[in-house]
Amino acid sequence: MLLYLTDWLAGLDSGFSVFRYLTLRAILGVLTALAIALLVGRPMIRRLRAYKIGQTVRDDGPQSHLSKSGTPTMGGALILVAVAISTLLWADLGNHYVWIVLLTTLAFGAIGLVDDYKKLVQRDPRGLPARWKYLWQTVFGFVAAVALYVSASTPAETALLIPYLKNVSIQLGPWFILLTYFVIVGSSNAVNLTDGLDGLAIMPTVLVAGALGLFVYASGHAEIADYLLIPYVADVGELVIFCAALVGAGLGFLWFNAYPAQVFMGDVGALALGAALGTVAVAVRQELVLFVMGGVFVVETISVMLQVMSFKLTGKRIFRMAPLHHHFELQGWPEPRVIVRFWIVTVVLVLIGLASLKIR
Repeated sequence: MLLYLTDWLAGLDSGFSVFRYLTLRAILGVLTALAIALLVGRPMIRRLRAYKIGQTVRDDGPQSHLSKSGTPTMGGALILVAVAISTLLWADLGNHYVWIVLLTTLAFGAIGLVDDYKKLVQRDPRGLPARWKYLWQTVFGFVAAVALYVSASTPAETALLIPYLKNVSIQLGPWFILLTYFVIVGSSNAVNLTDGLDGLAIMPTVLVAGALGLFVYASGHAEIADYLLIPYVADVGELVIFCAALVGAGLGFLWFNAYPAQVFMGDVGALALGAALGTVAVAVRQELVLFVMGGVFVVETISVMLQVMSFKLTGKRIFRMAPLHHHFELQGWPEPRVIVRFWIVTVVLVLIGLASLKIR
């Protein structure tokens, strides 16, 4: 939005043309989203507390969590507001990638909002029934996948890039739609499963979003993409603004979500953030790198799947409790130790993912 204003002002003073640079607008996007989150966060927490929209804690989990009962939740709406406003202010609104990613993020956030509303406001412990939740995730996931497929202008934009190997990719054709659906929906649910401890999900999200921003910038720059042997995707560079806004909003939310948390993000935040990461990764053809960088999300999801499978087949549990972070808590790790160690693992995995830019 402001880009149009600065373009007009550049006709009066050439100094305003500096706002055409992605790097400057990305920095402004981070700062804007961070400022919005910090300014809106405290009033939102007070409002959530006043309406008694608080977390319900299971009594069969770690006993240390019982004190968290009643902590305001649905704070993920704060992240979405900050990301949306910052993106709309600093991104080129004529760019179709911006709209695909932003609308997909908000659509998955809406699913989470309905689920949270039913659980916390209407006091329905089931929330949004699973079949309806997955139905709408499927609808929005396929809509995003089709939008990315029909807007692709080169074969490279619908090929599966194999990281760490030089010029190795698999042409997917229409199968691109199915892969994209699984990446977006899978990423959405993986972040949601990870969101169980104070700050556990948001910091890895910030780290992965920042790394994806680097991939976005490289993929959207013809010379850099050619040098790094990654697909050049015209116009995708504008998603740097979205990634930057996600980093800023995430850090602002972490201010209130750090241990001991003053607010939880709820499904409205977790489902949306996962979908955002998945959609951006697909746009820059880095689905497999997302799998590496988001390894914490992947392992958390696998732990749940293995636990359910083992219990149904043998009647025994592999872990003391799933997702995996609860297993470590029940093993005696204090919550802050689990959180920080998962953050450290994410930093390592993000660096390994970024190394794919040079190891080819």
